[in-house]
Amino acid sequence: MDSNHNDGQLQRPATPHHHHHHHHRKHTLRKIIIWALVAIVVVVLGYASWFFFTAKHALDSSYKSAGETQAAKTVIDAKKPLSILLMGADTGAFGRDYQGRTDTMIIATINPKKKQTTLTSLARDTMAELVGTDKFNYQRLNAAYEVGGSKMALRSISTLVNVPLEYYVTINMGGLSKIVEAVGGVDVDVPFTFTYEKKTFTKGKMHLNGEQALAYSRMRYDDPQGDYGRQARQRQVITSAIKAAVSTRTLTNFQDVLKQVSKNMTTNLTFNDMVSIFKDYRGYAKTIKDDHLHGVNAMWGQAMIQIPSTTELQRLSDNLRSEMGLSKETLDNQETRQNRLNVQNGFSFTSTDSKQQFHVYSPQSDTAETTK
Repeated sequence: MDSNHNDGQLQRPATPHHHHHHHHRKHTLRKIIIWALVAIVVVVLGYASWFFFTAKHALDSSYKSAGETQAAKTVIDAKKPLSILLMGADTGAFGRDYQGRTDTMIIATINPKKKQTTLTSLARDTMAELVGTDKFNYQRLNAAYEVGGSKMALRSISTLVNVPLEYYVTINMGGLSKIVEAVGGVDVDVPFTFTYEKKTFTKGKMHLNGEQALAYSRMRYDDPQGDYGRQARQRQVITSAIKAAVSTRTLTNFQDVLKQVSKNMTTNLTFNDMVSIFKDYRGYAKTIKDDHLHGVNAMWGQAMIQIPSTTELQRLSDNLRSEMGLSKETLDNQETRQNRLNVQNGFSFTSTDSKQQFHVYSPQSDTAETTK
């Protein structure tokens, strides 16, 4: 048999967009899925307890403790608000096994009193202090995962917005389309007509399958709102997936999905935590609000970055703390300090000049600036 021909059969059929896919897959997939994942996984358990052992085994393989966390179940049993950091990471497709960066970071906050869930996106290029490093490290937030994994991302984001975050679910690209397929696809309201990865999205309501949802949530450069537009589309897909997951039509491919999930997810929520979240909190997915941390465009050396003003950081912190049932506190962290020093030295948060240089000042001195 012709060996070249044979090699070709081992891959999926070479469609015209195959290589394009390969090139872009890096930018998306993971995020979306997260909540859906958790919910799906758990749904099943609610309905089909005989899946229990296969499910438990698969999920336990994706459990990674972040250290000092209490079981989420204690929070859930007390009907307290729960925040989970959902991250979509750059790994898991095409044999990549390096750590990668998180292109998607969303804080999902479930509030039983208000009977609602809030999804809050943080831009990947937001500058922040990486918390837990040996020496001062101030750079784009999506690097926290690359430098110190889910735990460092969790601690850095916690510090940035002054909200005690303990739980995370990190999904890589490998799982997204399968999850969307498992919930029967997702309904979105397309903001404008565009084509990406050979798929066309038409302004208005659309039902997307897994591959489409992946492309829809990945496109960034042709969006008039750039990464903020992409974040909004990601929140749409996640919202729709959560709503579908907590309805009853999600169980068909459960065991298959579960295998995918455990391979494509790490979390410090236990199997029992996920069961509890689904059972006790599923009603709060009917109302899903969304929010995001908005920054101004600037440059850090040659790198394009986002800098949220102290006012905007405070607004977001106040919102998150109130959803979590905590009193508001005035932010005083490395971000507010860097903002203050930059403004003293001429940086303007009202300027429309995206070429403004943002400088990172060393933690020891308000004058010495660290070079990139």
